[in-house]
Amino acid sequence: MESPLVVGVDGSDASLTALDWAVDEAVRRGLSLRIVHASLWERYEGVVPAWTTDRPSGQVLAENIVGTAAERARRRAPDLPLTTAVLAEDASSALLSEGREGTILVVGARGRGEFADLLLGSVSLVVAARAHCPVVVVRGDRQALEARHGRVLLGVGEHDLDSPAVRFAFREAAVRDAELDVVRTWRRSVHGPADHLLMRRAGAAYFTEGASELLDTALEAAASEHPQVRLRRSTVEGSAHKVLTERSAAADLLVVGARRREGLVGLELGRVAHRALHHASCPVAVVPQRRPETAEGDL
Repeated sequence: MESPLVVGVDGSDASLTALDWAVDEAVRRGLSLRIVHASLWERYEGVVPAWTTDRPSGQVLAENIVGTAAERARRRAPDLPLTTAVLAEDASSALLSEGREGTILVVGARGRGEFADLLLGSVSLVVAARAHCPVVVVRGDRQALEARHGRVLLGVGEHDLDSPAVRFAFREAAVRDAELDVVRTWRRSVHGPADHLLMRRAGAAYFTEGASELLDTALEAAASEHPQVRLRRSTVEGSAHKVLTERSAAADLLVVGARRREGLVGLELGRVAHRALHHASCPVAVVPQRRPETAEGDL
């Protein structure tokens, strides 16, 4: 049986929004749901003595958070198999550990106690940067959260040749019966080949052709496996993080890859994923890529 979809909850409004999204996603993919809450109440309140029936307030709060979340999930999808857990760890460590056994890890954009003006909470950022499975940070307006756009947005970089991010995006489009909007951006180099006379004469056509060829290679395998997916391809001049953030306003999910680097802890997100997590108008899926020796570049 496929591993469960894992969602972290802490009782905040953002985590409840993430829970609702996770329930819908689990139903779409035919996965079980695992609801996780991290609490260090034992560290601060101690273990309850055997002779008393009173429970520490931290334990009560943790159990209430998980119980309320489970009840909410069951109301939304009565037939969805689910499990719950209260883990005696800090939130980041608990979620990263759970992600090792999960198909997808889902978190809210901000947690309980985060400053109101923060665009992204610290736990969400750490989890997205270090998890071994795809992480979805749930953010955006009601249209995106309720999948009303009917579109999944995928940014393709030069290393995304039949990559996990590409395959994830195709599967999302397939289970949602949504259009897959694939974007490859390009920019003229100030000091590169564009200075050559022939390059200047070729203009945008030269760069567009190269971007289009890269898309052909990147999408070929996944497209053949999901022939039912409606595909829209775009090659756009501009910076990837800006183009994708703007286009996310018309998408239900933005998918980006994040690449590992040897010698660093976890994943190095790169500016494309980092900006998307902070500014996208829809949920963002960060998918770990192969080739740990290479950093994420522009799309």
